[in-house]
Amino acid sequence: MPSLGALHKPVLVLNASYEPINICAARRALVLILKGVASPEEFSSNLLHSARQALKLPSVIRLLEYRRIPHQTRALSRKNILMRDRYTCQYCQRILPSSELTLDHVVPRSRAGETTWENLVACCHYCNNRKGGRTPEEAGMRLVRAPRPFSLHTSRHLMRLLGRSDDQWRKYLFY
Repeated sequence: MPSLGALHKPVLVLNASYEPINICAARRALVLILKGVASPEEFSSNLLHSARQALKLPSVIRLLEYRRIPHQTRALSRKNILMRDRYTCQYCQRILPSSELTLDHVVPRSRAGETTWENLVACCHYCNNRKGGRTPEEAGMRLVRAPRPFSLHTSRHLMRLLGRSDDQWRKYLFY
């Protein structure tokens, strides 16, 4: 029986055309396979045991029918901002776990700064306290990069970053 963590491992999802379109948890990938919506392309070394059989957990799955992917937008959320910014404080460049990061409004809300992709960045507690209710310029701080909306390019870039640690993903991501 795999650890519960094995069911949460990332699985690359390919369209029927073998184009990478998403990442899901191994548990979701198994559901898609068992429903007949997807087929496994690559397997991980983890096994899932039932009373009568052992199933290899997939590492890459492919949808059996082509899905037209509309222009992708992601919900504006803490998780998506942290992923976009690669769990890196956008002021001091320290990479931290999500529990040690906050979201900072570049233009503070107290100055009519909006809660948008272009005004939110991942920020460590120290830098957020140092900046306070000021703009980065007023606080003498610089952003590593200007915040942008989460796009299809961002999504593919994240897949490539995750794929660096999984040899089985590489042939689908680096073309």
